[in-house]
Amino acid sequence: MSADREEAGGLHAHRRAAPRRLSVAVITVSDTRTEATDTGGAFLVGRLEGAGHRIRARRIVPDEIAAIRRAVEEALADPEVEVVLLTGGTGVAPRDVTPEAIGPLLERVVPGFGELFRVLSHREIGPAALLSRALLGLAGGRVVAALPGSRGALRLALDELLLPELGHLVGEARKGT
Repeated sequence: MSADREEAGGLHAHRRAAPRRLSVAVITVSDTRTEATDTGGAFLVGRLEGAGHRIRARRIVPDEIAAIRRAVEEALADPEVEVVLLTGGTGVAPRDVTPEAIGPLLERVVPGFGELFRVLSHREIGPAALLSRALLGLAGGRVVAALPGSRGALRLALDELLLPELGHLVGEARKGT
């Protein structure tokens, strides 16, 4: 068997063994959104539930490092939460501080996520994709991702990257915990 076929077989085995139904916390980072106007958070919830995942928590926090970090820490304190998805605060404006807020909580950053997201985003919006600081990392055996606030960006991140690999990511994150 060639090395490529062997690797592909291992990948498929990992995917087959990966959890299918995950428990997710959704955090919207915004100074202006309310539950009624939080279209990004609602989009995440709808798409995740549609894929068979369970929403364990949903909240909105202001664009402040301490508030964002506290919300993620609270989500990670819940032993049932396997994934924390944040939407908003990943741009380059002075109030966009989500990456700075969650960075110290991440034990490992998965650089490929942000890189791939920006490549895929570039195909849709052109060079403005470089303004995104989307990122994904692991904390305490859980997956934490910071995503942009636009529904188009959320659709791209979920459909092209997260939903196909989320179970696999969680399965890998759990190893050694």
